[in-house]
Amino acid sequence: VGVAELKVVVERTGGLVVLAESFGHPVFKDSFKRIFDDGEQSLGLSFNGALDIICSKDIKIQGIIGPCTSLEKNGSSCADAVIGQGNTTSWKLCGLDKSTCLTVFFDISPSEKSSQPGYANPQLYLQFLTTYQNPDGQIQLRVTTVTRKWVDSAANTEELVEGFDQETAAVVMARYASWKMEAEEEFDATRWLDRSLIRLCVRFGDYRKDDPASFTLNPSFSIFPQFMFNLRRSQFVQVFNNSPDETAYFRILLNRENITNSVVMIQPILISYSFNSLPSPALLDVASISADRILLLDAYFSVVIFHGMTIAQWRNMGYQNQPEHQPYFDFCIYVKEFWIGLGSGIGTPQDPDLESAAISEMDWRRSAGILFNYTGLLDMA
Repeated sequence: VGVAELKVVVERTGGLVVLAESFGHPVFKDSFKRIFDDGEQSLGLSFNGALDIICSKDIKIQGIIGPCTSLEKNGSSCADAVIGQGNTTSWKLCGLDKSTCLTVFFDISPSEKSSQPGYANPQLYLQFLTTYQNPDGQIQLRVTTVTRKWVDSAANTEELVEGFDQETAAVVMARYASWKMEAEEEFDATRWLDRSLIRLCVRFGDYRKDDPASFTLNPSFSIFPQFMFNLRRSQFVQVFNNSPDETAYFRILLNRENITNSVVMIQPILISYSFNSLPSPALLDVASISADRILLLDAYFSVVIFHGMTIAQWRNMGYQNQPEHQPYFDFCIYVKEFWIGLGSGIGTPQDPDLESAAISEMDWRRSAGILFNYTGLLDMA
């Protein structure tokens, strides 16, 4: 029995999972210690939680994807179509922390009264009641009330565009696609993502017929296609090279982490370090590789540190031990300490497998069928 078979148990109970080779592996030991850390390193664990959702009559709850289980409290607010844990307005959260993030799906179902001519109800309401027990044993109640205006999408798209959150939308699409891949045998995730993106571009894009160069998207949607491109080739959709346990582990964390962390899982972050400039974000492209740079590729589940040829030579000569150069190399130690328990080991210099992995994350065009030869130094934190 592995993580794949226990995925339902972990998610329904809100538990934590660590993917390691054995209970004696440092990844498991250090991750287990983190559970009991206090102060800034604390995970902010809480227990015995419950979530209740109250919504307007024209809104129906389809379900939740995330670390929870249904309390089977059915009612008029439940939609017929179920996504995740549905047919209820109340869920149990046995364990949660400060980064726990659930995805709630709603359906618009106009009532008979609201469909009548002349009926005007410009506002919709959603209320989330979260109860939990903190580490001190105190029972906490957090009430979040949200109100939004109804918008006729056929007549007015400006308000819809202004309220679009690209990062949140990308995470919702990733979680929904992952759930459909498990729930539907014949589901083609790649085609579904493509069609969803095409529908969005047709609906909100500006273009002239038969002129592809004229196509433009509002800035509110500008990076959403990029998120979809990276999602299509991510470990959540392309599961061929991963074991069932690895795929289950990736999806468990995707379904519970906050938006910031989930976006990194979908689209890794590349940070460039140089003597001549402050650390800065870099494009996920092999063009970002330079002999005098250190690149940090943060893919959440692993961190790859790529040293350019010149930097690798300096490191072999012991420059990191010289006081005037030490700050430049200190961040490598910080990254390894910060990510301990999440990384997948430490690579050796001139490791072609790690180099190929790093390049494939940075540029699919040059890694699809070409062995990239570069004299550099990689660490896997």
